[in-house]
Amino acid sequence: MLYVLGALVVGYLFGSIPSGYLLARAAGLGDVRNIGSGNIGATNVLRTGNKGLAALTLILDALKGAVPVWLALHYLGLYPAMLAGLGAFLGHLFPVWLGFKGGKGVATYLGVLLGLAWEGVIVFAVAWLLVAFVTRFSSLAALVAAVAVPVALVFLGRLELAELFAVMSAIVFIKHRPNIMRLIEGTESKIGSKG
Repeated sequence: MLYVLGALVVGYLFGSIPSGYLLARAAGLGDVRNIGSGNIGATNVLRTGNKGLAALTLILDALKGAVPVWLALHYLGLYPAMLAGLGAFLGHLFPVWLGFKGGKGVATYLGVLLGLAWEGVIVFAVAWLLVAFVTRFSSLAALVAAVAVPVALVFLGRLELAELFAVMSAIVFIKHRPNIMRLIEGTESKIGSKG
C-alpha cells in the first residue's frame, strides 16, 4: 500500500512541474498565463509565436507523464504505474507550485498513454491530426482524441487501461469546458493564432 501511495505521490510531483510556465519565463516571454487562454500548456505557449518553445513544452509535458509510469512499471508493476500516471496527470492540472491552477492535461495524458499503451498513442495522434487538419481547432482535436483512446483500448482488450483513460478523458472534457463553450459560440482560437 505504501508503494502504491508512493507511486501516486511521485507521479503527482513529476506532473506538477510547470514546464510551459518555466520555459516562457526563461525565454523572457513573461507569464504565459497572461496571454491567450491563460493556460500553461503547449498550445498557449505557441501563441507567444515561439514554435520551438511550444514544441519543447509539449515534449516535457508528455515526459512528465511517461517517466513516472516507466519507473513504476519497472519497479512496482502495472497498477502502481497506472496510479503514477494518474498522479502525473492530476499534478499537471493542479500543480502545487502555481496555486493548483495548471494546464488542461492533454500532453501529460499522452505521456501517460505512451508509458502504459503505446498503441493508444497512434490512435490519439491520428484522431488529433485529422481533426486539427480539418478544423484548425486544437481543443476540438484533443477532445475527439480523448474519446477515441478509451474506445480503442477496449477493442485492444486493455479493459483496466480503458477505465483509467475513460476517467482521464472525462477530466479533459471538464477542463475544456470554456473551450467547448467558445467552440459552440464560434469564438475559439485556431492553431497558430497569437495571444
